[in-house]
Amino acid sequence: MAGFERDALTRALEDRSLIQASLMRTTIHVVSRGEYWRFVNGVRRARQEWASRIGALPPDRRLRANAERLRDALRDGPKTVRELGDLAKGFVGTLGLWVDIVRVPPSGTWERRRADRLALAEDWVGPDESTETEGREHLVRAYLRAFGPAAWKDIGSWAGLSLADVQRAAAGLELTAYRDERGGELVDLASLELPSADIPAPVRFLPHWDANLLVHARRAGVLPEAHRPRVFSTKNPFSVGVYLVDGRAVGAWSLVDRRIVLDPFEQLSKADGRAVELERRALEAFHA
Repeated sequence: MAGFERDALTRALEDRSLIQASLMRTTIHVVSRGEYWRFVNGVRRARQEWASRIGALPPDRRLRANAERLRDALRDGPKTVRELGDLAKGFVGTLGLWVDIVRVPPSGTWERRRADRLALAEDWVGPDESTETEGREHLVRAYLRAFGPAAWKDIGSWAGLSLADVQRAAAGLELTAYRDERGGELVDLASLELPSADIPAPVRFLPHWDANLLVHARRAGVLPEAHRPRVFSTKNPFSVGVYLVDGRAVGAWSLVDRRIVLDPFEQLSKADGRAVELERRALEAFHA
């Protein structure tokens, strides 16, 4: 991310090298254009089966008819949620599990964050040339690339797949096995090396909904349980950003009038405080 500028994200969404869509766990993600269909194919059937299990689906005939209506409404180009009317309500609920939809600019950019302009994925991204098998293998590889070594259950929770599905998907990957502090099994891509144990973890500012903080990847080592109520609560379901010192969340941050404001959870040493301040200034400059 060194040297990354805010406008670069908007440009990438506009030139379609980055794609924004509801993917893992039916939440909005930004992925590369080349990876989009693999992510979709990896999670599609699992998302549909989940919707069926919780009773969120209308009768099959009505579901198919509504899906075709949504496709027809978008065939001549992107539409906003308001323009789609009642069909958009279905999209938010279940139609998006049967019709591959992406969210397109100017929605979802730094300048207009509400991602409410939709397009058919095959029109915006291009044809689907991947399979479910390729997609699920890609999910495992992508998770380990970012978060490995990891437990099988964590990969499944992140991807929205069962443990058995994840392990089948990984059958073709070259993996290395490790053990965590409690003796539990961890796996990682064999091509990735572990950093030395004496390498310090630098100060990091994490955003809302960061995968390291969410319930599907609960990590008391990253977010101590004593601090969790200050990050996640019924009064604040969207969480807050936090900053890490030595890999632990020690405070929250927010953007107020283009200033990065800190809400410390605990007292820091002078050296750690200076490191946090340097990173705070860098993040503030990014938002300026």
